[in-house]
Amino acid sequence: MSSETEIRPFRVDMPDDAIAELRRRVGATRWPSRELVSDRSQGVQLATIQQLARYWTTEYDWRACEATLNALPQFTTEIDGQNVYFYHVKSQHQNALPLIITHGWPGSILEMLGVVGPLTDPAAHGGSAEDAFDLVVPSIPGYGFSGVPAEAGWNVGRVAGAWAELMRRLGYTRYVAQGGDVGAAVTDAIGRQAPEGLVGIHMNLLLAGLGGGFPSADPSPEERAALDAITTFRTSGNGYLIEQNTRPQTIGYALLDSPVALAAWMLDHDTDAYYKISRAFVDGQPRRASRSRRAPGCSSPLYPVMPCRARGEGRSSHRSCRCSPPTVRTTAHSFACGSSATAAAAIRRSSIRAADGGSSPLPGRCRPAGSWSTAPARKAASASATH
Repeated sequence: MSSETEIRPFRVDMPDDAIAELRRRVGATRWPSRELVSDRSQGVQLATIQQLARYWTTEYDWRACEATLNALPQFTTEIDGQNVYFYHVKSQHQNALPLIITHGWPGSILEMLGVVGPLTDPAAHGGSAEDAFDLVVPSIPGYGFSGVPAEAGWNVGRVAGAWAELMRRLGYTRYVAQGGDVGAAVTDAIGRQAPEGLVGIHMNLLLAGLGGGFPSADPSPEERAALDAITTFRTSGNGYLIEQNTRPQTIGYALLDSPVALAAWMLDHDTDAYYKISRAFVDGQPRRASRSRRAPGCSSPLYPVMPCRARGEGRSSHRSCRCSPPTVRTTAHSFACGSSATAAAAIRRSSIRAADGGSSPLPGRCRPAGSWSTAPARKAASASATH
């Protein structure tokens, strides 16, 4: 294997002075005046972000999370001129199906820590060994421990091509792909490109569902709830998205300079998730996920943004590690990504049936690569699980 295609071991190792400096910067935050309304209609509420900052500097244990990551097989490799980080956990079960999962924004590979066990060893989590996966979880370029793109053009299609090359480089000749949020767009692009070896895809965000509109003349209560959430997002919850899509450089100055600004920006992306996180910090009412969905050392209601120093083969990088909570699930525009052992079985069986030309129990969401049909609009509700 040439140096350009070499797969290098990776280990997270943040210096103590970086953690101390982060806490100092959080403590030096210049707070604005309190919002003039009683809800989040003006943005992240002062009490919420101040409680998060307090927790961040006095209770959060980065070293525990770091240890959890370092317990996994982590690697980097160069693809299309870009350094790509990923962890690769192989199942002990024979005939495990290789699965590549893509995170979203404002997420990271930490979203998937809670499903490593159920996916790679379903028998130990109430599932069947025949539903096991070999798990590949990469960071999109510009996120976490992957490199920062030095040129424009790293869109979802280019990321999809990189993921296909990664799976080929790992020696997989038959695999499936899954993703949510941005990861759903990447996964959709993988399916459209239909690289050799891909047999099916699964998404927990139905991109077409964000267009709104009732799926039928008499929508169910679940469909109404999902569509109401989409309406809220489209009318008052997508300010961050407009700014990121049109002026990413401008907002970047504040987000890189102030840890609290970045935390607030991430908090503001989703109404449902925001209120759950706010209740956790302000009212002391966190909604915990099941044991199988929580990662040891990384089970806080919100993973704060931590500066990271990555060490691998003598080379290091220093950037923000964007972490998001595996415990918080949002509504129809879900930014979380995860599956229980039961869902893992459905993903695998759907992929196999679709690849073999049979009917899939998850129509429109788990499809054979290169085969596309319009998904029923009512799937917008069921494709995005509420917490």
